[in-house]
Amino acid sequence: MTTDAAPVDTPGAVEIHHGDNLRVARALPDGAFALIYLDPPFNTGRLQGKAIESADRAGVQGEVKAGFRGTSYARLRGDLRRYDDRFDDYWDFLEPRLREAWRLLADDGTLYLHLDYREAHYAKVLLDALFGRECFLNELIWAYDYGAKSRRRWPTKHDTILVYVKDPKAYVFDSEAVDREPYMAPGLVTPEKAARGKLPTDVWWHTIVPTSGREKTGYPTQKPEGILRRIVQASSRPGDRVLDLFAGSGTTGAVCADLGRDAVLVDDNPEAIAVMRRRIPHARVADRLP
Repeated sequence: MTTDAAPVDTPGAVEIHHGDNLRVARALPDGAFALIYLDPPFNTGRLQGKAIESADRAGVQGEVKAGFRGTSYARLRGDLRRYDDRFDDYWDFLEPRLREAWRLLADDGTLYLHLDYREAHYAKVLLDALFGRECFLNELIWAYDYGAKSRRRWPTKHDTILVYVKDPKAYVFDSEAVDREPYMAPGLVTPEKAARGKLPTDVWWHTIVPTSGREKTGYPTQKPEGILRRIVQASSRPGDRVLDLFAGSGTTGAVCADLGRDAVLVDDNPEAIAVMRRRIPHARVADRLP
């Protein structure tokens, strides 16, 4: 059973931008990326003021820019605002970045938005209204088991990844390229199938980054390479360009380099830039934007 694809002979090119991701995104050309992965800060009620201050507030109080589904989306935002007084802070920050990500997707491109239980339900409804329900492809559940376990409710041990495609009739999905996983009941399938493993479903059981593992960087929000490997394998081809606007520890870039994809990584945190430079030594670091 395949668990790790062999590295390519020539690693994919990686470009790191140190600056506000909204400004960087606006400087990039339309349709430049086959795959965009967004792992924004989760709305835990502790979202840093700096992040909010960098948001572009134009067009978020009912005015909707051309190319999006104006009236229904504005009305939906108004309705949701009444249910959660923290809603505007987070979505005023995230919405302009989602708009830019959609513009930057190639015609056959795919957007992955990685959230937790606090915002996933809002995000699904809003993205359906903003981009079109027909563009929704999957809700992926990444399930893990670590950290404290509550005795007052069911412990929350999963993240949600929403998947949208630019064109529901023409998008990249290469199931043959995806690393397989073991059958839960291998005795119920042929030995050949058991040896090959099965295609993952929309529920991904995967550990967090091991504390003593090879890929551990020490960055607090680091995601495991296995999660990004599966995404990159399925929704891009060798030589494609991949964008990560909340790059953090650089997992997307490390995986893309290993799989022969080119990656553009963006982060405004100097600590993240330092981690990425150590992790991906061949990456080119662009000048910091003002």
